[in-house]
Amino acid sequence: MPIHDWTRVNAGTWHAFHLGWIAELQNALNDGRLPDDYYAQAEQIIGPFGPDVLTLQETDAVDLIPNSEDGPDSLNDGGVAVAMRPPPTRWTAQAEMDDYVSKRRTMVIRHSSNDRIVALIEIVSPGNKSTRHALTSFVEKAVEAIYRGYHMLIVDLFPPGPRDPHGIHEAIWSEIVNDRVELPPNEPLTLVSYASGPIKHAYIEPTAINHALIDMPLFLTPERYIPVPLEETYLAAYHGVPRRWRVVLQDE
Repeated sequence: MPIHDWTRVNAGTWHAFHLGWIAELQNALNDGRLPDDYYAQAEQIIGPFGPDVLTLQETDAVDLIPNSEDGPDSLNDGGVAVAMRPPPTRWTAQAEMDDYVSKRRTMVIRHSSNDRIVALIEIVSPGNKSTRHALTSFVEKAVEAIYRGYHMLIVDLFPPGPRDPHGIHEAIWSEIVNDRVELPPNEPLTLVSYASGPIKHAYIEPTAINHALIDMPLFLTPERYIPVPLEETYLAAYHGVPRRWRVVLQDE
């Protein structure tokens, strides 16, 4: 199903779809797409990532030594190896960690249980870009999460605005490194996955309304990831959108 123009509907309709999509992603990831020692769970985290953030957590240490019987891409050994199958995005970028920044005393995103957060999935809402403060807060939390070692997948189906003229990735990446990634102007929407290690890697897929979503990588470690079924879960969540609003979204 192609991406719809969500600027056509009100905030409540997007929010309801957003909740449904998070739920479908949680179901899909927990239904065999994650290694046994990992699980995905929607969290209510106070701040710009809340309340609809999907966190990826591990219950115990995961053995990342490949099992020769399962093959190099088996989920049993902790996901897909980047060296064996690079993520399918068309654009990549990398930046080395700044030692000074990594040692600053700042707020760390934590989970209330003892299970360790490994990664975050964030679906951007208009409210995240509605004011300068909202965008700044979102960007700061994203950068902090990346520096602190959380891998991230960010999905932004809303076009750049006056506060993020070059898109959400540019707003985040410019806080990490000065290099810019010039994305095509005819694909203003952004899918981006961050692998958080000593060297930060960004895997960027620009997209647009009426384009199909691709499976994006979500990293378990800097070297291994799982593909996240964005198209499949988007379609499942869209089935729950009221007909009144589907007519608006599908109206050419």
